[in-house]
Amino acid sequence: MAEHAGEHAADYHEPHIVPVGTYVMVFVALMVGTALTTWVSYIDLGEWNTIAALAIAVCKMLLVVLFFMHVKYATGLTRIIIIAAFFWLGIMITLTCSDELTRHWEIVPQGWTSAVHIARQLF
Repeated sequence: MAEHAGEHAADYHEPHIVPVGTYVMVFVALMVGTALTTWVSYIDLGEWNTIAALAIAVCKMLLVVLFFMHVKYATGLTRIIIIAAFFWLGIMITLTCSDELTRHWEIVPQGWTSAVHIARQLF
């Protein structure tokens, strides 16, 4: 019995307790990120608006994943799962972008006048 209990004791690890101050600092950083996102949305950066918003969102996401989901203090298997999930997300984004960028969209707005003309022909 003593041998069996000793084997499990080696596998057991104490849970990590995060200080309240760390949570407060992460919360403040998330609020600053939210304010920064709002502030950047009012600035006309052209096509860089989306990139700036996504960069801020990724920073906020990393804070949430690392601290609130305790990935920073997790074991190796949890980190491998998180890395695999982001790798899979990268694959899905790549496939979506390759589909979107290879299509040749022709947007020809016709307005309401042509819709009225079609409706008159139907009735």
